Amino acid sequence: MRRTQKDTEASAKKVSRRALILGGAQLAFVAVLGARMRYMQVEKAGEYQLLAEENRINIRLIPPARGLILDRNGKLIAGNEQNYRVVITREEAGDVDLVLTRLSEVIPLTPDDIDKTKKEIERRSSFVPIVVADWLRWQDLSAVAVNTPALPGVNPEVGLSRHYPRFGDMAHVVGYVGPVSDADLAALEDPDPLLQIPKFQIGKIGVEKWMEQDLRGKAGTTQIEVNSVGRVMRELDRQEGEAGSDIRLTIDADVQNYVQARLDGESAAVVVMDVQTGDLLAMASAPSFDPNLFVRGISHADYTLLMENDHRPLANKSVQGAYPPGSTFKIVTGLAALEAGSITPNSSVYCPGYLEFGGRKFHCWKHGGHGQVDLTKSLKESCDVYYYEVAQKAGIDAIAAMGRKLGLGQRHDLPMSAIAEGVMPDKEWKQARHKEDWRIGDTINASIGQGYVLATPLQLAVMTARVASGKAVSPRLVLAIGDAEQPIPEAPPLDISPQSLDAVRKGMFAVVNAPGGTAGASRITYETMLMAGKTGTSQVRNISASERAAGVIKNDQLPWKRRDHALFVAYAPADNPKIAVSVIVEHGGGGSMVAAPIARDVILRVLTGELPPLDAYPAGQRNKIEEQQKNLKLRPADDDTVVSTRA
Repeated sequence: MRRTQKDTEASAKKVSRRALILGGAQLAFVAVLGARMRYMQVEKAGEYQLLAEENRINIRLIPPARGLILDRNGKLIAGNEQNYRVVITREEAGDVDLVLTRLSEVIPLTPDDIDKTKKEIERRSSFVPIVVADWLRWQDLSAVAVNTPALPGVNPEVGLSRHYPRFGDMAHVVGYVGPVSDADLAALEDPDPLLQIPKFQIGKIGVEKWMEQDLRGKAGTTQIEVNSVGRVMRELDRQEGEAGSDIRLTIDADVQNYVQARLDGESAAVVVMDVQTGDLLAMASAPSFDPNLFVRGISHADYTLLMENDHRPLANKSVQGAYPPGSTFKIVTGLAALEAGSITPNSSVYCPGYLEFGGRKFHCWKHGGHGQVDLTKSLKESCDVYYYEVAQKAGIDAIAAMGRKLGLGQRHDLPMSAIAEGVMPDKEWKQARHKEDWRIGDTINASIGQGYVLATPLQLAVMTARVASGKAVSPRLVLAIGDAEQPIPEAPPLDISPQSLDAVRKGMFAVVNAPGGTAGASRITYETMLMAGKTGTSQVRNISASERAAGVIKNDQLPWKRRDHALFVAYAPADNPKIAVSVIVEHGGGGSMVAAPIARDVILRVLTGELPPLDAYPAGQRNKIEEQQKNLKLRPADDDTVVSTRA
């Protein structure tokens, strides 16, 4: 059937309308597309350019070199050494399992190493490099570098790791570093991004921990270009960080080495302090340990050996150990009684060998008694009964106040871990601690440094330095931070009369240099280096009736852990004090026999600047001293290199 003219015209109108609509739609699509392209290429050009750059450019933190720790003469105590290691970055590696398998064919990796790496990768962001292996040989590092085309995301690096060239000499003072733990991060409100780097080392104890902010420095950055599979193509930019500040301590490394060697085989501590500045010249705790073991991750076997050692090598006895000070505390009791007006230097007490009070006998160490005793004789011969009597006159509150004035019962501010406060008890303390009233028997016990009284070797050194100088000198460990010398605080005069101090000093001089002095065997023959001191024996436990029945009547017949502690405090030269020394030998027995000889040797080493000369000892002791010196495990005398390199 033929179409009419009218039908044809109607059909043409419909086609034209559709074409117009379709064309309009196409034109609108092109317009929208063009607008979108303009938006993306012009208005958003910078943003998308940045995204594109981030796909091919990575920014990484560069750990700064840790500041060095030096002794007072610039000798290296803690430094840095090169550490060859291999890291892997998850976002660049792709198939981590495959890459680690290939890597294990290039360098020795155990299944345990691979598992640890995978766990660490899961814990960290994908862009953070994870250490797979460190402390590699150069040959292993080179093998990885050659095979990097087949190891996407794997990079060989040369980093820095902490090293302690003096091993155990300074372990308790300086401490050690170790990898950042979750506990470390949790303890910080706003952790440094550096701490997110796996195996980044921070201080764990000692100076390393308490001066972490000074030693750590500030991170640098590097921009690296990577290809589509994550391989590093080139370094585009590098901004070096800021190395940590060097720390110079007051410690004399050579003196410290001598003291540690002198304490070999003992469980002991020695503190040497400048009586005018408070500078700590040595702080030794024996036995010690090698801090390098902790830097690389101490083995279970090594850690078990340290923990099971009954001499407690991990404990810093010089500041952590709180001991009954024994008869060294008689210095405090004597000064308290003098200042309270309870006695004069010439006041005397009769000692029959005991004091009977409240139906109990408080014995003197000398069973037959000392007879008539004044202050000088009481110190020289260490008469207990004298102090039982004068302590009751002065009272515990006056004694405690004097103890605190001399530095006992307080935590001295040093950048070290676990500094003990000790105990300087009084009536208020006992009521607060034990909910009991103070008794006269408590005063009698405290008068000779027993009972509740506890002091650290550091506190005893401070006490001695204050008595020697007449000033409230405080201990100081940091000499300089970077190039900034640390100011020496001005020590005010002690609020103690010169007459009282002179009376006690006279007695301390007699302890070593007068006939009948408890430390007479440890005298020094050099007139310019004579020392003044006080012996002490800290009772650990009484010999029981059953032990006496079995024939155990002397302290050295008891098992080692049940024997008394040996103590000695001293300053020298007696007429012009320069240094104060405190010594404690755990379970060493009598202070006069064990601790005093150590103090004498240390004083001679400091004052002469060399191995103590034999003619500084009484003639009858020189052969024994010579043999002792031959057996000392000292560092070589020419080992005096001053190291300032950071690499």
